[in-house]
Amino acid sequence: MRLAILGGGGFRVPLVHASLLADPDRLVDELVLYDVGPERLAAIGAVLDQQAAGAPWRPRIVTTTSLDEALSDVDMVFSAIRVGGLDGRSLDERVPLRHGLIGQETVGPGGVCYALRTVPVALEIAETVARRAPGAWVINFTNPAGVVTEAMSAVLGDRVVGICDSPVGLCRRVAAALDVDAERASFDYVGLNHLGWLRRVLVDGRDVLPGLFGSPALTSFEEGKLFGERWLRTLGAVPNEYLHYYYFARETLAQMHAQDSTRGEFLREQQRAFYTDAVREPESALRRWQDTRSERERSYLAEGRAVAGAGERDSCDTDGGGYEEVALRLMNAIAGNRDASLILNVRNRGAVAGLDDDAVVEVPCVVNGNGPRALAVGEVRPAELGLMLRVKGVERATIEAAVSRSRSAALFALGSHPLVDSVAAAERVLDDYVAAFPELADLAP
Repeated sequence: MRLAILGGGGFRVPLVHASLLADPDRLVDELVLYDVGPERLAAIGAVLDQQAAGAPWRPRIVTTTSLDEALSDVDMVFSAIRVGGLDGRSLDERVPLRHGLIGQETVGPGGVCYALRTVPVALEIAETVARRAPGAWVINFTNPAGVVTEAMSAVLGDRVVGICDSPVGLCRRVAAALDVDAERASFDYVGLNHLGWLRRVLVDGRDVLPGLFGSPALTSFEEGKLFGERWLRTLGAVPNEYLHYYYFARETLAQMHAQDSTRGEFLREQQRAFYTDAVREPESALRRWQDTRSERERSYLAEGRAVAGAGERDSCDTDGGGYEEVALRLMNAIAGNRDASLILNVRNRGAVAGLDDDAVVEVPCVVNGNGPRALAVGEVRPAELGLMLRVKGVERATIEAAVSRSRSAALFALGSHPLVDSVAAAERVLDDYVAAFPELADLAP
């Protein structure tokens, strides 16, 4: 199989490569790494070479800065691009903070701006796949994953699938807190990307999740620490970690203002040092990557843990894989026609009542050689469904603005987001984004 990774110089690529090296089936025999930055490809290439040292086998590696070349005759595509890089992410986060709003790369105004830049590029990728490799499946890592996947599905239909590691991590951590085998459990999860709830954990047909709410183990894992036992018992469900921005918006905003740098600014400086050093001293690239990754994982959602007083992230909260685990399980299920159960971002097709069939939702799916099929999740409580509908309206307006270059659609997306409490602030944010990003110039008043 020929697998292309778009964003092949990205920091997470070694995680995918390590999993391919360990694959007993050796499913991928050629790995194509595409990136717009040759120096990033060189740095990651040095890491991959050191990872493969002593391995009995590795896929053939091809690097390219040509999208057409990368996508020619591929079987599978992992799309993991970041339009604007970490400089762009830093602005996505910093601009809303100037106007008293939460600054986060996928949630709130930052997510809207990131999508406005990314959707046109994602559509170009989708059209190139349709032209150069019409039989390929696209697994979308690119954030905001739900928005980007829905935009690409207009071109690729059901052959584009969005993934996120938050739901699988949540389910794994809850299973550990319940002391049940995650492989034996079935997880009832519903939502949109970065906006979902784990509602039931079924073992032998019995829901064991209620037992967690009366247990000291409730605050033993990441989400329990973030949300606190009283709120989790009130909800009767365990939210995706990103819902902390919604449930504790005021406290999170205050914490963001108190911090010297945003998450994007921290990562920008951290990764700038890694890529520079990896190119200059390629013999130590793997060690530097490992050290950088460890620091990156420990600092994830730092402002949320500061608000909750949760301290540093535990190693058990990051063990067991992330994006690469979900992507490779999905790829193996499709390519090998092997049944798998995964929480994915796919077209709704009636899985969630109240949302139309083409709306991309994040729900449990059964996967085989025909791709994923969303499972019906049953009734969604009005409070959760209402939030999903409101955010889906923001996502749809964002896609419209990105495609039509409509300022009114962009302003609607920003002004109607649940985390934006002022249309006047939304307009100021939009003007600042337009001034900061040349590709948004046609959204000026």
